[in-house]
Amino acid sequence: QVQLVESGGGLVQTGDSLRLSCSASGRTFSADAMGWFRQAPGKEREFVAAISTSGGYTTYADSVKGRFTISRDNAMVYLQMNSLKPEDTAVYYCAARSDGTVFTTSSRWGSWGQGTQVTVSS
Repeated sequence: QVQLVESGGGLVQTGDSLRLSCSASGRTFSADAMGWFRQAPGKEREFVAAISTSGGYTTYADSVKGRFTISRDNAMVYLQMNSLKPEDTAVYYCAARSDGTVFTTSSRWGSWGQGTQVTVSS
């Protein structure tokens, strides 16, 4: 089982940028697909972005496409968030899938971090 720890959340204003980080440990990480999800109060957890094992394939939710960028480097995964909007306010979770397959459904991901709060004020 991989342990995931997110960091980098905070309170920002509309149009600002944030970079979230996810540190992975516990087993071989390089074979995992990695993803970011988010959950706003009263809403279901939703897909944000995912990256393949090699980093050569990435996919994004339509709502963040062109503004967010997912990347990975060794045991770290990052989510660069630009042009933030109030509707991006949520707890952001890092997720890992050990077989390296990318899915946009949260139930398909086996390992989760504790989340980091992102709040965007208008």
